[in-house]
Amino acid sequence: MQMSQLAPEVYKAVIGLEIAARKGLDPALVELVKIRASQINHCAYCLDMHAKDAIAAGESVERIVQLGAWEESRHFYTEKELAALALTEAVTVLTDGFVPDAVYAEAAAHFEDAELAQLIALIATINVWNRFAVTTRMTPGHYTPGMYKI
Repeated sequence: MQMSQLAPEVYKAVIGLEIAARKGLDPALVELVKIRASQINHCAYCLDMHAKDAIAAGESVERIVQLGAWEESRHFYTEKELAALALTEAVTVLTDGFVPDAVYAEAAAHFEDAELAQLIALIATINVWNRFAVTTRMTPGHYTPGMYKI
């Protein structure tokens, strides 16, 4: 199913959200967050895309590979990145129905209010993309960096 063709207004709206959400955020952090949420959501298409984009932008393969076990591999990431990864997991999973106060407080300690708002929007946006891709069975392996200009 091609969401962009069958629901073009929805697709355009999410593209607009994507553009707005990443403003002011470090591009490397953006890709780490997208990769981690995509791992949690089992979105192979988005994993393929964001790992390739991250590598093309200069991210190390080692840091990308370690994202699945970031809590045990803390030394690969900055404190700010760790706070963002914890928030990404909490917002993506929501098993208790809310983001734990300690996770939010840690993120708030590392991000200015406006930047934190952008990060929350980014996490929400990648979760939307993941759900589109997983539900419509988008196939990984065909993406090349820069294929989608956002």
